[in-house]
Amino acid sequence: MPLVIIPDDYQYATKQIQALHQNSDFEVICLAALDREPKAEELLSKADALILIRERTLIDEKFLSKTPNLKLISQTGKVAYNIDLELCKQRGITVVEGAGSPVAAAELTWLLIQSSIRRFTPSVEMMKKGHWQTEFGDTVAGKTLGIVGYGKIGQLVAKYAQSFDMKIQVWGSTRAQEQARQEGLIVPNSREEFFQTSDVITLHQRLVKETAGGITFADLTKMKPTALLVNTARSGLVETDALEKALDLGTPGFAALDVFDIEPIWDSNYSLLKRDNVLCSPHIGYVTKSCYDIYFESAFKNVERYFSGD
Repeated sequence: MPLVIIPDDYQYATKQIQALHQNSDFEVICLAALDREPKAEELLSKADALILIRERTLIDEKFLSKTPNLKLISQTGKVAYNIDLELCKQRGITVVEGAGSPVAAAELTWLLIQSSIRRFTPSVEMMKKGHWQTEFGDTVAGKTLGIVGYGKIGQLVAKYAQSFDMKIQVWGSTRAQEQARQEGLIVPNSREEFFQTSDVITLHQRLVKETAGGITFADLTKMKPTALLVNTARSGLVETDALEKALDLGTPGFAALDVFDIEPIWDSNYSLLKRDNVLCSPHIGYVTKSCYDIYFESAFKNVERYFSGD
């Protein structure tokens, strides 16, 4: 019976995914954060297959040295930078990718935009402390939303914003800009103009070699003091240390982040958590029941197909 391990399931959420536990020909075990799971090395040494939760688990030489029986890695969603594909090929490990949905990430992006501009979270927290109407937020209607990258998630966010009467402008690849023009959205004349004129900028590019560090300190310091930067994509899209330096200068004035350079964050003194001008959430953009159902049904079907000889 093949042993399938799901590493770095911080919440043991996959125990509740029916699609993973209905085939009696497989034993499926989920593990919490590997550095906190006492049986991790023992179970990994016996694993025939892994199902990875997005890019949480780094598959490198150190990791693969612990998995001598590993035959298959099934990635939820698209294969990305977390897997050393060449190393897997050398070791005869098959890597497959599955399907996903843009809905959960797009909805969280919109939640962070509205919560930040309305100053919702601090209002609620101050009310718990016995204070009343301490914050003075604003509406999104009439403001300009800048979207960096115009794939499935960016397109959904644009639809949400349009329904709230925001103006939409797009920056990114030639393909992204052309599609935006065809849909009647604004494409500024320059990158500088995009950053200068957006009231909110939200990032929706994949993290690849061409996009890593693409949002620079110079870009951020062109934003308005009243502007908001939202990142529910990947922290590596932003130049290292650039955001905190720009926030110190007051441009942008606020950031809402669901992704960080090091994850998970266990330290309550982590610098971004201590800032009044940053709203942080624990990388939950894709962590919803409906999204997990889609991810893991697809990923487990790939496992079944592989061990059936496909």
